[in-house]
Amino acid sequence: MIERKKEMGRDRVSRLVSWGHWFAFFNGFLAMIVGVRYIETVGAPESWIGWSYLAISTLGHFSFLAFIVYLVVLFPITLLLPYSKILRGLGAFAATLGLCILLYDTLIYDDYGLHLSPFVFDIAWADINALLQGTSYIVTPLGIIILELTAANFLWKRIEKIRKSNYGPKVVIVIGLCFVSSHLIHIWADAADITEITRLDDAYPLSYPATARSFMESHGIEKSTIGQDASKLQPTLNYPIKPLQCSADTDINMLVIAIDGFRADLVDKETMPFLYTYGQANHEFKQHLSGGNMHASGMFSLLYGLQGSYITAEDLNYRPPVFTQELVKLGYSLARFAPEMENQVPQAIYQDFTPHLHSLSSGVADADIQSIDSFNQWQTQQDKPWFALINLQSPDSYDTPVGFLGIETVKPATPLKPAQKVLFNQYRQSLNFIDKQLQRLLERLPSSTFVMITGVSGKAFTSDNDNQRGNLSPANVHVPMIIHWPDMQYDKTVSYPSSHYGVVPTLMTQLLDCTNKATDYSAGRSILQPQSENWTYIGDNLVFGIYQEDEITVIDRHGKYRIYDRDYRKRLHNKKISAPELIQVMREGRRFYNH
Repeated sequence: MIERKKEMGRDRVSRLVSWGHWFAFFNGFLAMIVGVRYIETVGAPESWIGWSYLAISTLGHFSFLAFIVYLVVLFPITLLLPYSKILRGLGAFAATLGLCILLYDTLIYDDYGLHLSPFVFDIAWADINALLQGTSYIVTPLGIIILELTAANFLWKRIEKIRKSNYGPKVVIVIGLCFVSSHLIHIWADAADITEITRLDDAYPLSYPATARSFMESHGIEKSTIGQDASKLQPTLNYPIKPLQCSADTDINMLVIAIDGFRADLVDKETMPFLYTYGQANHEFKQHLSGGNMHASGMFSLLYGLQGSYITAEDLNYRPPVFTQELVKLGYSLARFAPEMENQVPQAIYQDFTPHLHSLSSGVADADIQSIDSFNQWQTQQDKPWFALINLQSPDSYDTPVGFLGIETVKPATPLKPAQKVLFNQYRQSLNFIDKQLQRLLERLPSSTFVMITGVSGKAFTSDNDNQRGNLSPANVHVPMIIHWPDMQYDKTVSYPSSHYGVVPTLMTQLLDCTNKATDYSAGRSILQPQSENWTYIGDNLVFGIYQEDEITVIDRHGKYRIYDRDYRKRLHNKKISAPELIQVMREGRRFYNH
């Protein structure tokens, strides 16, 4: 009798386990239907390779997620409380909760481009009214729970018949093959740069497709260039959102001098006497921020005018800034004078420029001298309007030429460590060297030339590149902005905040007579008037900061954030992130993507 009861108990558990597996498979199927909304957000594939991978990965991923939920939630209860009514009710409730969370995640992903996490949930909760409209958030869960209860009961009544059909092992094999195959295909696609596949990496929640990068790098294997034909890549950006309407009839020459590691607080009488006087005589912006603390993000914000989150967008590897595109259409000669550097990000940022690059073999300062000499020679040979970009980099590496006689050392205005004091005064020598080069350049330039002098980034006094990378303090992003407008009169000193994002809209409207709204091609507004937003995005797609009037929020790619006071000297541990501003930042970071 006891053995009979044990056998009946084991059979009941076995039936419940079978029911649980089929119930999980059913919910995996429902999750796939919900998952269609992710594809609507990222865009459907356009080739059979993309569709094949999508079908295999979708079936494998959502079935696996449903099975994991069953394994964690229902399976332990099956062993402890092997009663079908309890399990059917709990299963229906757990499945409804899971599907509702998945539906909510699709809304968040469509709006912010991020999947649900504790950090994202805090932000989305502040925007809950915009995300959940009408009564669907009440009707939908009710409809799902009814469907789940019906399915749970239907499967339980027919579980013996389903077990006898022996379909289970076949379904498991198919799902297992799909799951493994999707990862193997992704390894190949990642190695061969098949963007039709790799662009789907973040489409689904909790998706971590396998790659072979570490194996390839350890064996010295380079990634293939398969799929890199720009003409075959699927556009992912609406940039610009609308065709530009420009009617410029101008022959004004334009010069932009962008200096790496250029702090605004050291443009003073002692360190840079020429530029200090030049700034007072022209249009000077006292509260100007670069869009980044590194060369790549700073130049990206200056020339594209886009938020740094777009810096790795595939389109921009073959699509130059709209500003330089318009200059080319107008017949301008474009030239760039700079030290030699490694590959630029994005690759097309200087595509419209004729490069005049100089070796760093004799030092950065010597390369800067050669850049200015090369420009002076080039501009005298031009017979049509020109736009020149001179990038000077000496201050970023504290460099001066051999034999340079600089200025006396001074005591820093703020307390510094001994090593920082050495860097501070060496930095001043480098700025003084640049000041003399600017004087040599600008004094021989016709006054009818439009001139802009600014910093690519600021400079924190450290020789640690990792520290520089994550440092989003004002010292690293507050840069000079001085503009000489030929035949135009503006208030000489501007005290309201401005940023690199407003440079392209300013030049497009003032010099090229473009009538489009700045939002069609930029994240900024003209710097000739105060911006309406009370925040500025600083950084790239990995680490970024949100500058506000009285605080700075720094966020990494994992969603961890730190809040500092406006001087970046005190971390505000008890302060929570400002949700409205972050929501605006996240939407701006998605605005130019196709939907």
